[in-house]
Amino acid sequence: MGVKLGILGLGTVGTGTVQLLQDNAGRHPLLRDVEIYRVGVRSLDKPRMVELPGAVLTTDLAAIVNDPQVDIVVEVIGGLEPARSLILKAIENGKHVVTANKAVISRFGDEIFTAANKASVYVMLEAAVGGGIPVIQPLKQSLSVNRIHTVTGIVNGTTNYILTRMQAEGISFDDVLADAQKLGYAEADPTADVDGLDAADKIAILASLAFGGRIKLQDVYCEGIRQVSKTDITYADKLGFVIKLLAIAKTVNLPPISPTLREATYASTPNHPISVRVHPTLVPKAHPLASINGVYNAILVEGEPIGQVMFFGPGAGAGATASAVSSDILNLVAALQASTATPNPLLSCRHQDYCQITPLEELVTRFYTRFLTKDQPGVIGKLGTCFGKYSVSLESVVQTGFQGELAEIVVVTHDVREGDFRQALAEIRTLEAIDSIPSLLRVL
Repeated sequence: MGVKLGILGLGTVGTGTVQLLQDNAGRHPLLRDVEIYRVGVRSLDKPRMVELPGAVLTTDLAAIVNDPQVDIVVEVIGGLEPARSLILKAIENGKHVVTANKAVISRFGDEIFTAANKASVYVMLEAAVGGGIPVIQPLKQSLSVNRIHTVTGIVNGTTNYILTRMQAEGISFDDVLADAQKLGYAEADPTADVDGLDAADKIAILASLAFGGRIKLQDVYCEGIRQVSKTDITYADKLGFVIKLLAIAKTVNLPPISPTLREATYASTPNHPISVRVHPTLVPKAHPLASINGVYNAILVEGEPIGQVMFFGPGAGAGATASAVSSDILNLVAALQASTATPNPLLSCRHQDYCQITPLEELVTRFYTRFLTKDQPGVIGKLGTCFGKYSVSLESVVQTGFQGELAEIVVVTHDVREGDFRQALAEIRTLEAIDSIPSLLRVL
């Protein structure tokens, strides 16, 4: 029995998916059971890179999700609306859904997965994070027996490309961004990428899967790369670091894992506090993520007993994303052919509670800070006194040179509570000798 697909959208990802499904020789035999039954497009007259019978194409997307013949709806139109409404209508009509839409899932996942569980259908989203990198299903299945404590990712190819070029060529953010836009690596409006919003969507999804609880997107701290200067990249290099935009989700104040603590600590994972954040970060050159360059993505998962496992590959592109979409379609075809009355718990959404997110000021991390100061004796001593007052321990303090008449001082801290560090900075800003604090970055 063939499984009928209704595909919403025939842009880059939709076209790549149709091409893969049509060229199924040498691929998994279950793909031969897939019928591209309806494809929703904006215009019937637009030239396309795939050939489909005229009767398959339609501009009526609602008709696809309401068609009783359609078994699986594949949403690849992007954006929030009408994607959200179409997904919910498909679920209401008892159809399984495959989506590549991280924005819809991160913002409306609660509504979508609650509806899917009620209707006993699956919502598959491998393509929503990391393009062609298989990370969603590994978190749901292969790694599900692990106690995950950290997920750290480079999940936005545009920002990674920009930072890589800045590192390799010593050029400014603005110059690389303009070049990236010409090459098609950055959008005309790059806000979602360079301000970290795209990465925030993705880490919200990964955190939800890793820690078994839902995430409110507004709880994800988000900071982009606009303020990263070539000066900071040069100093980071001298200190043994590279700067990457990292998306981080991790447990906070995890107690030592002894037999007596395990059950109490992990009895209800969503109630264990976690931090979820996106920000530019100094990454030690020996760290696995430091060598991920260009438009590539990588996600490092750490847990017990697995230790470290890293997923690496192309984070975007027609072929890579179509691979992820089609793998979800394949899983659904297998589930439909098995035709069990009860949904497979390794494919469906299993969590309903929200994760407990720790306030940013309670997080413990290291900081890199660059000060411009008046060339006066005792400035470094005054900095040390202010930091000490708020229990901020310094790993290194270096006067690196001068910018005009101002001395440049770079400070790297040991682990410190963010609230204490911010209090120290507030007092330091009032010192007469301090001209400005042009850079403030976290250190992994």
